[in-house]
Order: sequence, then C-alpha cells, then structure tokens
Amino acid sequence: MGPETAPKPPGPADDADIPRWTAALGLPGLADVHVHFLPERMLQKVWAVFDHADEHYGYPWPITYRLPEDRRLELLREFGLPVIPALTYAHKPGMARWLNEWGAEFAARVPDGLHCATLYPEPDVAEYVTEALDAGARLLKVHIQVGGFAPDDPLLDEAWAELARRRVPVVLHAGSGPRPGEHTGADPVRRLLQTHPELTLVIAHLGMPEYHAFADLAEEYPGVHLDTTMAATDFTERFAPLPPGYVQRLGVLRSKVVLGTDFPNIPYPYAHQLQALARLGLGRDWLRAVLWDNGARLLGLPPS
Repeated sequence: MGPETAPKPPGPADDADIPRWTAALGLPGLADVHVHFLPERMLQKVWAVFDHADEHYGYPWPITYRLPEDRRLELLREFGLPVIPALTYAHKPGMARWLNEWGAEFAARVPDGLHCATLYPEPDVAEYVTEALDAGARLLKVHIQVGGFAPDDPLLDEAWAELARRRVPVVLHAGSGPRPGEHTGADPVRRLLQTHPELTLVIAHLGMPEYHAFADLAEEYPGVHLDTTMAATDFTERFAPLPPGYVQRLGVLRSKVVLGTDFPNIPYPYAHQLQALARLGLGRDWLRAVLWDNGARLLGLPPS
C-alpha cells in the first residue's frame, strides 16, 4: 500500500481540523476540564521548570503553546472550548488565597473564562475555599506531588466537606507521574474518600502511572472521574504506557472519563491528544461522552 492510499490516522489531522472533526461527531465543541492559566510571573517559573525537564524528569518537555495569554485564549476558542478553565495550584502556605483572588479576576475579565480555585493545608483553608465557592468558583485544582501534602491532611477536612456538600469538582493530580512524591498514589486518595465519599474528584492523567488503582476508585465511588490529560499520547506511552486490559476498562467506565489536555504545557499539538483518544478504538459514542458529555455535566454545560 503506497503512501497515497494509506489509511488516515483517527482523529483530527491537525489543530485547524479540530472543529470539523468534532462537528462530524455531532459535538458542539470540547469540554476540556484540564487547562492552565496562571499569573504571568508564576507561569514563567512553571515554564522554566519544563525547560529543564531533562534534569527533573529525564527527558525533554518543550512547551508547544508558549504564547501570550490572549493568543492562548484565541486558540482554545478556535478548538471549540465554550468555557476555558484557569487551573492553578499552590505549593506553600499563603499561596492559595492569592491564586484564588487571581482566578476570580481572570473569570471577571475573560467572558468565557471558568472561575477556578485551589487549596493548601493551612489553618484558613476552609475559610478561603468557602469564600471562593460563594464567589462562584466552579472547579478546583489540587496537585499532590507539587504541593507535597497528603490529600487527607486533617487541616483540609472542613474544606473537603464543603466541596463534597456543594458537589464542586476537583481536578486532583495524585498519580506518581511524571515523578513520585511522598503522598502520591491511590492509597492516600482512598483514605480521603473513606472520610468524604461524596466528593466529586477528577483524577488527572488517569492517575498515571497507577492507572488500574485509580480506575478501581472510579468504579467504587460515584463521584470519582478520570481525566485523559496526556494519556495514550506518543509522549507518555514511552514512559507510562497504558497497561494490559486498561483500554477495555476505559470503555466500561465511559461515563467517568473526562477530556483533559494540560494546555498549554504540552510537548505536542493539542490535536494529538484527540488523535490518541480516537485511536484507542472505543467508538464514536465513547468519544462523544468523553470529549463533551461527561465534562459538560461536571461544568454545567448543556448535553450534546
């Protein structure tokens, strides 16, 4: 078979092809729950970490969308995101309240910006999380490895209880990829859920590389979801491949799998994440659920 007759890979051909491809699936766009916008000074520090990924992780991690904020917003609108999360995360005391104030300001000045917040184990965490929720925050991000804290830290108990009561989803990076931390893995999250079983958690990166362990939690707890961020891409398949039997589990967990991408901090085009999901071979209905319906349900968007 010559190159002119070779079958095209599944998914959109490139970023410009995303709207055509999603429309062909019958979708109004993409409900991406894992997108980062940060205060400029913090963003530059994050990008500097990725610039030295060889030292930190053992492999290069070029930032594909190292662009001004207005251009990044424009691109996401072109891709079809009706709401744009601005996920932030704290790694030291006093940082979360400042980030939550910035998140509220982002949502106020960006018409399609999603009001997001974060938390950190400190004495006033329940107070500022409640303030953020009262102000309209609809999505939180918590990064266990970067933050260096246990998700079941007693200081967080009241904040978790309020999040569970209000059914506000939390994107939780708790897996041990790209490198393990003292509190990463499924066991600390299981302990958290044993205390707060009604939490709505979205496990980032499918819990990479503890894929099966986090899928167990998604099966056991109604509010636990898995986001697709970077999973099954050529980049992560080199060091955290999907294990045997896992793709079949993703098919069974269709209503629990949510689109996430990690834009802009990805070392490949946005379209490649969609290509990676399409080539799993789980079908149009699965793609429709993952790319829109499940995320739309969490973010309060209309069904496809």
